[in-house]
Amino acid sequence: MAVKKYKPTTPGQRDMTGYTFEEITKSTPERSLLVPLRKSGGRNTYGRVTVRHRGGGHRRHIRLVDFKRDKREIPAKVAAIEYDPNRTARLALLHYVDGEKRYILAPVGLKVGDTVMTGAQAEIRPGNSLPISSIPVGTMVHNIEMKEGKGGQMVRSAGTSAQLLAKEGDYAQVRMPSGEVRLVRQVCYATIGQVGNVDHGNIKLGKAGRKRHLGIRPTIRGTAMTPRDHPHGGGEGRQPIGMPGPKSPWGKPTLGYKTRRNKQTDKYIVRRRSKSSR
Repeated sequence: MAVKKYKPTTPGQRDMTGYTFEEITKSTPERSLLVPLRKSGGRNTYGRVTVRHRGGGHRRHIRLVDFKRDKREIPAKVAAIEYDPNRTARLALLHYVDGEKRYILAPVGLKVGDTVMTGAQAEIRPGNSLPISSIPVGTMVHNIEMKEGKGGQMVRSAGTSAQLLAKEGDYAQVRMPSGEVRLVRQVCYATIGQVGNVDHGNIKLGKAGRKRHLGIRPTIRGTAMTPRDHPHGGGEGRQPIGMPGPKSPWGKPTLGYKTRRNKQTDKYIVRRRSKSSR
């Protein structure tokens, strides 16, 4: 996929780039796999904002994506490559031989007419899903399960992939896109290949309006607030933070402060991600 530049007929288009959508083969989604998206505006059941900067945005429908890949040993043909407004990756529409239709994440190199399959006997080709025990060491994978049968939870964003480094006993070592090396049970499933839409990271929104179309509201700096609204606020003129380390709006340390508290899964992390990508 290539990146499209716009002719700057307006100031907002001067640095704007977008998708060419040349890999998309179908403009309308499969209606049987759509669910309405009910927006909450970042509010919980009590009506209180629990996630800031949410609201507005274009109307969407949820595409039911098959992250579990639990139709084993049944071949399916790729019928279309589609756009999904809810994620950065593209979707591939599969038509199984028994008549069922499902969406999966479209990896690099998967085209309309290709055949994909799930199971231990499947070929090592992009789009096929196998248990890690059946995948050769050094293979690039995505949509990796953390727990057997729960479905892929790791490495699902556009352009990402993980590498299978080693196998020992019941576990395999997988290097994540962040550089972290993690232990994953060999009975867990993973999909071969790299997630498509590799140029997603090169897209420049160009103007504030495109951010609003995504449903993201403006973010205000803490230094621009009052002392009652933020620990960084107040003062005559511009002021430094003026405290031991930057704080969140609720007084907790932020900007690089490590917040991981899950000691139960520490044993699965062989090497932490690099400090530069903290």
